[in-house]
Amino acid sequence: MPSPATPHHPGDTTRGPSAPWLAFGFLLAGLGTVLLGPILPSISLRWHLSDSQTGPLFFAKFVGAFLGGITVPRRLRLGIVSGTVLSCFGFGAFGLCTGILSGSAALFVAGIGLGHIIASTNILAGYRYRTHTGSALASLNFFWSLGAVATGLIVAAMMPRFGLRNLLFYFAASFLAVGIGGRLAWQDSPSPETPVPAISIDPNPQRLAPNILLRFSLFLFLYGGLETCLAGWLTTYTLRYSGQSGAHLVGGQSATVLFLAALAAGRALSSIALRYYRETTIQRLTLALAFVFIGALASTSHAASLSLWSILLGLALAPFFPTTFALLIHHQPTPREAGFVLAVSGLGAAAFPWLMGIVSTHTGSLRTAMAVPMVLALLLLAVSFADRPAPPHTIMKP
Repeated sequence: MPSPATPHHPGDTTRGPSAPWLAFGFLLAGLGTVLLGPILPSISLRWHLSDSQTGPLFFAKFVGAFLGGITVPRRLRLGIVSGTVLSCFGFGAFGLCTGILSGSAALFVAGIGLGHIIASTNILAGYRYRTHTGSALASLNFFWSLGAVATGLIVAAMMPRFGLRNLLFYFAASFLAVGIGGRLAWQDSPSPETPVPAISIDPNPQRLAPNILLRFSLFLFLYGGLETCLAGWLTTYTLRYSGQSGAHLVGGQSATVLFLAALAAGRALSSIALRYYRETTIQRLTLALAFVFIGALASTSHAASLSLWSILLGLALAPFFPTTFALLIHHQPTPREAGFVLAVSGLGAAAFPWLMGIVSTHTGSLRTAMAVPMVLALLLLAVSFADRPAPPHTIMKP
């Protein structure tokens, strides 16, 4: 974090891989973030784990992501490079693991890498594109969602043919290839794809007020848990509750694939909507709809209905992250502060899916455990109505 006496030049935080390589890296980050969900039934069967015993895998991965986020360097390009290397090593090592202890350790390392990639890339994009920050972040996170969508399909198509170990090795190699490609396509100065910021970065940045830092940390903590509860457990939920035909559709990945596909499509659509509507309006509408749709999802047992509610839920949640992070960027946080807020989402992603597994085991019903993401959506909506001061240098929308 630069000290008040140290000049803070925009180039320090906007230099790094060009836009296409940022998109490729985010696509892989989406794959890595949700990979555990689609392969969880196979791992649970192979390692003889109950729902509650799978918790340490989620916990280790997302605690690693938290540490990756809070250690994001001021030179964001270095965070992206280190993230690809650590992700390569972690997922490759996970392919060699045979139990919960070694598997958790490998996912912890992979999580640190993902935390570096996600935090550094989001912050870099937020600094590069200042005129329509929410729209730019929605476009970038579309590629994260696209990678998340592809995860279930890739697992269903490749694991029967190559096995889980080889699948993880190929995935690890992809991170290394993108890291090398992004470094070779280094962007050292503003160009047409990274216009000069419309709002200059304060040369002597002030620390965020504690209430602002707390509010946005709480947003990302709760949302990290909400999205990961759904992405992590929808495959298992589909196998248990969608009936015979739903259970065999794409190896049980149907609801997960539809949810993440809708999340990707919604991010593309929200990049347009955010050019015309206020971030706060879209954020609150997102949360209200999500609460309703999770309740509907938890009450259905028919494959077609489960698919419908998964699609609607993905569309509803899609704008939340880009709107919330854009609101944070308007307060001009330092890279370390923005990285901390992003990293907190990893703690939520670690804790709440584990809590969902515990509730499922103790009640004997994963359907009952859907109360966890429902409560998270309600809490997020309540936080969105908390008083907040007008952000400095906010660009007003028509």
